[in-house]
Amino acid sequence: MLNPRSRVELEPVPVAPPQTKVAIEGLKMAFGDYVAVRDVNLRVGDGEFLAIVGPTGCGKSTILNAIAGLLEPSGGSVSIGGDPVAGVQRRIGYLFQQEALMPWKTALENVEIGLTFRKVPVDDRRAQARAWLAKVGLRGMEGRYPHELSGGQRKRVQMAQALITRPEVILMDEPFSALDIHTRHLMQSELLALWQEDRRAVVMITHDLEEAISLADRVCVLSAGPESSVVGDFKVTLDRPRDVAEIKLEPEFTELYRDIWSTLKREVEKSHAYAK
Repeated sequence: MLNPRSRVELEPVPVAPPQTKVAIEGLKMAFGDYVAVRDVNLRVGDGEFLAIVGPTGCGKSTILNAIAGLLEPSGGSVSIGGDPVAGVQRRIGYLFQQEALMPWKTALENVEIGLTFRKVPVDDRRAQARAWLAKVGLRGMEGRYPHELSGGQRKRVQMAQALITRPEVILMDEPFSALDIHTRHLMQSELLALWQEDRRAVVMITHDLEEAISLADRVCVLSAGPESSVVGDFKVTLDRPRDVAEIKLEPEFTELYRDIWSTLKREVEKSHAYAK
């Protein structure tokens, strides 16, 4: 029998932080004399899910479009994987709030369009598009046009369209806000399941604080505009995998909501005061 005192005490091995995938440093976005955001500093690790919340008009979408290369910063910098963002990025997948499907193309043709731009041979891209439609629960609907699909089904097509190119960074601009509450919960759960399979860096903006906490690893709060900046950065320690409907019943969820809302509420009140 071993003497307990003879056992070697092993020190815990430190876990290295994820490598930075998106770096935003001193970002300023101005449109003429109007400064939308100023001195925004954010880092998103590889495989990390970041949610950004803030009052209406605080520049959330502006930051997202700067990451995508759709808008050029007035100051500061944005980089992906250490490379400065210059022009529209092919390394990102963008899930828009508005429907971005081409109405004259079938579900299959809409999903494969990113691979078409990348000159992927037709048989290969068709096979990949079929596999992705099956993955999002739309097997057998490859030949349907957007008007023949429900809102939730069209959102599934958009998810497959954004993810089929295996982007390094996934950007989401309130992707589920137009859906009814039950469909929204279903789509949130499906998104988490897909993301869990092959984690990529995600930056999502939302007005829904419950959605932000349910999905993300971190929640950042932006101040009221103009000249918005980050005023809060909260780590979400809820276990994964998550059930977005059930997790809201957890005491830890309620505590996180209370902590984040205490910061967000002040900024929402400021935003309403500015609007008067």
